[in-house]
Amino acid sequence: MTGEDAASTLPRRQLGRFLRETREGQGLPLDQAARLAELSKSGLHRIETAQVAKVKIREIRALCETYGVAADETDRVLKLAEQAQVKSWHTAFDGLYSDSTFNMYLGLEASARQLISYHEIVPGLLQTADYARALISAFYSDSSQEDIDRRVELRLKRQAILTRKSDPVRLELLLHESALHRVVGNPRIMAAELRHLAEISKLPNLSLQIHPFTSGSMRGLLHGPFAILDFGTDTKGEPVEPPLVYFEGAGKADLYLESADDVRRYAELATAIRSTCMDGTRSRDLLRRAARSYAA
Repeated sequence: MTGEDAASTLPRRQLGRFLRETREGQGLPLDQAARLAELSKSGLHRIETAQVAKVKIREIRALCETYGVAADETDRVLKLAEQAQVKSWHTAFDGLYSDSTFNMYLGLEASARQLISYHEIVPGLLQTADYARALISAFYSDSSQEDIDRRVELRLKRQAILTRKSDPVRLELLLHESALHRVVGNPRIMAAELRHLAEISKLPNLSLQIHPFTSGSMRGLLHGPFAILDFGTDTKGEPVEPPLVYFEGAGKADLYLESADDVRRYAELATAIRSTCMDGTRSRDLLRRAARSYAA
């Protein structure tokens, strides 16, 4: 797969995932759905698994009509299909998704086998309900209580990928020490959050290391948060999907890098950060001390 081909896989993945989940949500077998949309069973399978070389707008429209997708959501699906036709070494998405079904990152996160993440604030997968609520309420200050509750609920549901009994996601979190001192909500919320981090970091599939202030800057860069998503390999040892690097937009378009050079560069950056982190035991000790300081 060339760099150009790899770049177009991201919207194809999300498009296929949406269509598959919509079909399955209606209880339609693959062959029946294909027949109703006047597609071949193998053709629909290729669309759902992002293996189709070129997305055809008319086929996506036919599938949306078959599944009874609402008009406004169909428009977003078709925009996504158009994105799947664009060849670019990076992809930015902004305003394409109205709800959790259409959240690009959540779909990728849920299908990843390993996440390597650097953050300067506690990431969503490890937030307590109160910590999440404080962040979400501050960001969506004009939203209704009902909307904030829904967003908090969604964030907490995401966390199941870490604790599920069957094949939980492996998470390596490199957390900058500033996250321990940046007060979210109030001292009580911070104390509970830091205690939670200390406990959940004991999970066998979770590694949490604190990146201390004393480590300085890595390679002279003032880099921000990022996550590397790896989707594992198949029975033949081949990648299920190409890995990618994700940057949260924080009010702007989220950014995804898929080229092998970019992924390698950020993997090397993660290695450099890791080399100056505290180990797991020292990190937990620091988390507990910081929690006690808030509770004092």
